[in-house]
Amino acid sequence: MAGEPRNRRGDSSSDRNAQKGDTTEKVVFINRCAKVVKGGRRFSFSALIVAGDHKGRVGYGFGKANEVSEAIRKASDSARKSMVSVAVQENTIPHEVIGEFGGGRVLLRPASPGTGVIAGGGVRAVVEAAGIKDVLAKSLGSSNHANVVKATIEALRGLRRRQDILKLRGKETR
Repeated sequence: MAGEPRNRRGDSSSDRNAQKGDTTEKVVFINRCAKVVKGGRRFSFSALIVAGDHKGRVGYGFGKANEVSEAIRKASDSARKSMVSVAVQENTIPHEVIGEFGGGRVLLRPASPGTGVIAGGGVRAVVEAAGIKDVLAKSLGSSNHANVVKATIEALRGLRRRQDILKLRGKETR
């Protein structure tokens, strides 16, 4: 714990970025679960991680283990396996979109250059990992970290570029 950077909440592990090849990983949430046994409490941990290559590919992973580091390792392996491609257009998104997963709802809107990522928590982690630099976001439904991350990825998967839509309709691009 000593020497690690701390964020506003004092949580040292959620601000840690790990570089594996060209993918960046960000710990979104670590949960501690206690099981009461004869000798006291037995703790286990679960970790939610977002991984991305900053070039339009992003994924999330969830890992459980008796140690925090093992849970993070399992989650990062899962995140790398679940990466999907998203439509990024000049450091922002092509159009406004709403993503839903369970009770989580996320609204993403394109922003002009220089705006930055106006988002919080899991939404920020996902859009930064995807390589989006200018976006406005609002989490509308549940504040459950896992559902917010999944809803954000669903929203990004629903994005389509203008030229892709025109090609599907058989029209010429201008």
